[in-house]
Amino acid sequence: MPRDRSGLGHRAVTAALGCALSAVALTGCGDDQDTSPSPSRTTTSSPATASFSGLPPSALASQAASAIASAHASASAAASSASARASAFEASVDAEVARAGAAAEKALKNVEGRGNALSEVGMKGLPRNETSGLLAVLVTITNKTGSKASYAVQIDFEDPSGKVVETRFVGAEDLDPGERQQPVAFSRQPADAQLTPRLAKAQRY
Repeated sequence: MPRDRSGLGHRAVTAALGCALSAVALTGCGDDQDTSPSPSRTTTSSPATASFSGLPPSALASQAASAIASAHASASAAASSASARASAFEASVDAEVARAGAAAEKALKNVEGRGNALSEVGMKGLPRNETSGLLAVLVTITNKTGSKASYAVQIDFEDPSGKVVETRFVGAEDLDPGERQQPVAFSRQPADAQLTPRLAKAQRY
C-alpha cells in the first residue's frame, strides 16, 4: 500500500500550498479567516442629507441678494441724508427767526406808543392742527412806502382776563416798496392755555 500513502501525501502538500497561496489575497484560511472587507471590496456611500436645511444658493440668487442689500443700504443712506438736511434746515430757520426776533425787540426798545407802522401789519391765527397744537400767529408785513424799510413787530398773548402772559417779537428787514414778508409768532405756553394774540406794536425804521 505504499502507493496509496504517496497519493495522500501529494494531496496534503497540494492543499497546504493552496491554502498558503490563498493567504496572499485573504487574511486567513479555514473557519478562522478574517471577514473584514478588503480594500478591493470597499464601497463609497452617498453623504447623509437629513441634516441639510436646503440647497446651497445659486450664483443668480446670491447676486439678487447682494442687489437687494445694496438697494436697502442706499435707501437708508438717502433717508439719513434727507433727515440730516431737514434738521440742518430747521436749525437754520430757528436761528434766523431768533435773530430777527432779537433785532425787532431791540428796534422797539425805545418806541413809545404802538409805533408808526400798524397799518402795514396784519395777523391771523394758524390752525393748531398745522402747528402741533401750539398757538401761532401768521404776521403779514407789507412795505407800503416808496422806499426800502425794515419792520419790527410785537405780539402780546393775553389770558381771558386781559393779562399779558407772553410777548413775542418778529420782524422783516430791508423790504423793497410793495414787498411783503410773513413771519410766524409762536407762543411757548402749554397748548391748552386759553390765550388771545394781540398786535401790540409795529415800527418801521
